Amino acid sequence: MKAKEVRKMDSEKIVSSIKSLKEELFNLRFQSVANKLENPMRFRVVKKDIARMKTVLREREIKEKTKG
Repeated sequence: MKAKEVRKMDSEKIVSSIKSLKEELFNLRFQSVANKLENPMRFRVVKKDIARMKTVLREREIKEKTKG
């Protein structure tokens, strides 16, 4: 997911997306331990998506603090 796409989302949707991505990451770790991981690059993609979303949330938080 691109940063532009994340910025278009509202904060509640971002938080729910982060939660679902964390669950996916948890499941990927289990698959990795069981040696049944189909796409090892998915780890990287999921982690980066979580980081992008958290960054956008933090940007919004800082913007609100300086605004009000």
